[in-house]
Amino acid sequence: MADLILWRPLQELKREMDRIWQEFFGKSWLTERFESIEWIPAIDVSETDNEIIVKVDVPGVNPEDIEISLSDNVLIIKGEKKKEEEEKKENFYRMERYYGSFMRSIQLPCDVEEEKISATYKNGVLKIVLPKKPEEKKKVIKINVEK
Repeated sequence: MADLILWRPLQELKREMDRIWQEFFGKSWLTERFESIEWIPAIDVSETDNEIIVKVDVPGVNPEDIEISLSDNVLIIKGEKKKEEEEKKENFYRMERYYGSFMRSIQLPCDVEEEKISATYKNGVLKIVLPKKPEEKKKVIKINVEK
């Protein structure tokens, strides 16, 4: 005669979900997966009558590790966020900060004066100011109203 076993489907489902969760989000998964993700900093591009302004969030990046260039009206920003090296080996339980090289390219909406481009870095934000060429500045056309 076979023994009867009480089947508890919800408990069985919970155990299986816990196992899958641990397998998917285990410590070894975090360190392997996040190191291969490419880091792409967020940017804002705005325009005034006289200039294009680009702001790039690059917290933790040394300004000396950032390169800015302009080619065929495309602004290229390259850099690297270097991982802090510790003498002791750390075991991470959660790792959300990204490290590594990045590159952003931005097609500019108009021609700019290359020799007057300026860049500043403050509180993890890189600000690039690109003055427009005089002929690119907006011209306001007055509308004559006929009576």
